[in-house]
Amino acid sequence: MDTILSNGHKKNNMVEGGYFKKGCNPFAQTGRSKLQNERASLNQQIIKEMRMRAGAENLLRATTNNKVREMVVLELSYVNSNLQLLMEHLEGLNSSVEVYQNVEETSSLPLIPMGLKETKAADFAVPFKDFILEHYSEDGSNYEDTIADLMDLRQACRTPSRSDAGIDLLSSYFSQLSFVENRFFPPSRQMGIFFTWYDSFTGVPVCQQNIALEKASILFNTGALYTQIATRCNRQNQSGLESAIDAFQKAAGTLNHLKETFTHTPSYDMSPAMLNMLTRMMLAQAQECVFDKIALPGIKNEYFCLCRMAQEAAKVCDVYSVVYQSMIQTPVKDHVPFFWSAMAQVKTNHYRALAHYFVATALLDHELCPNDDEDKQEKALSQLYDSMPDGMSPLKILKSKDDRKHLGKAHLRKAILDHEEALRIHNLCRHVKKLDILQEILQAGHKRSLNKYSEFNSENDFVDFIEAPQIIAKTEQKAEMAEPSSSKVKVTDFFQKLGPLALFSAKQRWTAPRGVHITPQEGDLGFTLKGDAPVQIQSLDPLSPAAIEGVKEGDYIVSIQDTDCKWLGVSEVMKMLKNVGDEGVDIQVISLMENTVSSMPNKSATYCGGLPKTYSMICLAMDDDKIGKTRKVTKKLSFLSWGNKNKQKTASTISPSSAVTRTLPSKNRLSTAFSNTDSSLY
Repeated sequence: MDTILSNGHKKNNMVEGGYFKKGCNPFAQTGRSKLQNERASLNQQIIKEMRMRAGAENLLRATTNNKVREMVVLELSYVNSNLQLLMEHLEGLNSSVEVYQNVEETSSLPLIPMGLKETKAADFAVPFKDFILEHYSEDGSNYEDTIADLMDLRQACRTPSRSDAGIDLLSSYFSQLSFVENRFFPPSRQMGIFFTWYDSFTGVPVCQQNIALEKASILFNTGALYTQIATRCNRQNQSGLESAIDAFQKAAGTLNHLKETFTHTPSYDMSPAMLNMLTRMMLAQAQECVFDKIALPGIKNEYFCLCRMAQEAAKVCDVYSVVYQSMIQTPVKDHVPFFWSAMAQVKTNHYRALAHYFVATALLDHELCPNDDEDKQEKALSQLYDSMPDGMSPLKILKSKDDRKHLGKAHLRKAILDHEEALRIHNLCRHVKKLDILQEILQAGHKRSLNKYSEFNSENDFVDFIEAPQIIAKTEQKAEMAEPSSSKVKVTDFFQKLGPLALFSAKQRWTAPRGVHITPQEGDLGFTLKGDAPVQIQSLDPLSPAAIEGVKEGDYIVSIQDTDCKWLGVSEVMKMLKNVGDEGVDIQVISLMENTVSSMPNKSATYCGGLPKTYSMICLAMDDDKIGKTRKVTKKLSFLSWGNKNKQKTASTISPSSAVTRTLPSKNRLSTAFSNTDSSLY
C-alpha cells in the first residue's frame, strides 16, 4: 500500500509540516512505485539507444567508405536488437497487472490499469523571472519562492499516491498550468522551456516548448491514476465495487476529455485512436464491475434470475468484443501490449460462455409448472433472443421437455467451446499465463459446463443438434463516462500578485508603470474612477495637475504611495485618495498598448526519438500540406549536434532598461494545437 514517510528534513519546499506534499510520496516503497521507477529507467535506456541509432544512420548516409559502412551496419543491427529487447521489457511492465490488484482479491478476474507517463525535470526559474521583468516590469527575484513552489508541485506530480489525494494533486497542477499559460506564454513567441514526456507504451520521448503537451500529459496521468485506484478497490464487497465502477467511469471521462480537447497530440499514447480504445476499455472494465456487483450476493438457481444474469454477462461480452476490435485496428495494434488484447479476447469468450451457461441452466433445471406464470416466463425467454431457432417458439420450448433439453444442451455446447477458446488464448500469451487466478476461474467454468452437459447427455442425442441462438445483451446499469471530481478542485493562482488575470496576462501589452505626483485643486483630483480592480481613470480634466503630470484618459492605477492596488476596487481606491492633503500623493499608472504582435507561425520543434514515422510527424505533415507546398521546412537537427544550442543559463539575462523598450517582431499568424517556433530539440 502507499505509505507516508517523514522525509527527515526540516527545511524543504517539497514538504508541508515535515511530510511530503499531500498526495505525493516519492520514497514510498510499493510494488507500483518500483514498477514506475523501472519504467523511468527503461525510458532513459530507450532514448540512449535511439540517439545511437540516429547517429549511426547519419554516418551511414554521409560516408562512402565501404569498410566504415560495414561497421556502421553491424552497429545498427546491435542497436536495433537492443531496442527490440527494451521495447519488449516495457511491454512486460505494461502487462504487470498483479501489483495493482487488491491484495485481498482471491476469486476475481484481474483488471488492467494504465501506467503513468514519465517526464524530465523542467526549470522555470530563469525564463519566468526574465519574463516578469520584461513584460510585467517587476523584479523577478521577488517571485523566486513562488516559482519554486510551482516547480515543486510539478515534481510531486511525478509520484502521485494512488488515492483521491493523488488525483487532487494532479488536478491542482493542471489548474495552475492554465494560470501559468495565460501569465507567461504569449502567442507571439516561445518561452524557451522544453517539456519532455515519454510515451507510456513505447517509451519514445516527445519534446516540445508548447505548454499544451504538459497539460495533455497531466490529463493522461490523471486518467491513468483513476484506473490504478479502480484496480486497487476491494471487489469482494459492495462499496469496493461501487468505488471501482466510479473510478473507471471517471477514467473514461478524463481520457475522452483529453481526446476532444487536445488535438494532434504528438505521442502515440495520446492519439485519438489510442484514447478511443482506452476509453472503451475503461468502460468495459466498469461494466465488468457492474456484473460483479449484481452477482456479489450470489446467483440463485431461479428461472428469472438466470435469464437476467445471462443478459448481464452478454453485455460484458459485447463491450469487451468492441474493445478487442479497436485494439486490432491500425495504428493501435502496433503499440498496444499483446497482453491487453489477449485479456480482452479471454474475457469476451469467458462472459459469452457464462451467458450461455446461465440460459442452459434456466432451461434444463426449470420446467413450466401449472402454478408458474406462463406469460411472464414466455416473455423472459423471448427477450433473450433476436430470433428463435427454426420451428420453435418461446411457449413451445417452455411446454416441451425435449425442446428445452435440446436448446439447453446447445447453449452448454456453446459455453464449453467458448471456455475452451478462452483457455487456448490464455496459453498463447506468456504474461497472461502468469495469472494463476485467471486460469483457475476459466478451468472452473469449463468444468462446470462439462459436468452439466454430462448430466443430460445420451447416446441418441447427436441427431438433434441445433445451434444456440445469440443472447441479447441487456444491463440494469450501463457504464458511462463520468465527469471527474478533480474538475471541481479550486486552486489559487500562484502569481496572483501580478494582478487580475483579465488584464495582467501574456496577451496584453502595456507601458511600464509611470510615477506621477498629483495635487488636488479645491479637493478635486481632476478625474473620476471606474471599473473593477484595477481601477481605470476616466473623465480626465485636460487642465488638471494630473493631466499636466502625464496621466492619460484610460490609464490604470496600480500603486498609491507605494501601496499595491492592482486588486483594489473603486471604493477602496477612493478611500485612499479621499484624504489627500495639499501636499499631494504619489501614484503609479500604466497605459494599455494596442497589441500589434501576431501569433507565431506553425513551425514545429517536436522531437520524437528519431523514429522514421511517428504520430506527431504525420500530423505536422498534414498541417504543412494545408498551409501550402511552397513553404520551406526547417531540417531537424541530428543527434550529433544535440545540446549545442539553447543551453540553459543560470542567471537573468534581461536588464531593466531593455525590459521597457523591447519590442517583438511581427509575424503572420498561423494557429495550431501544438506549435513551436524553434527547431532545436533540447
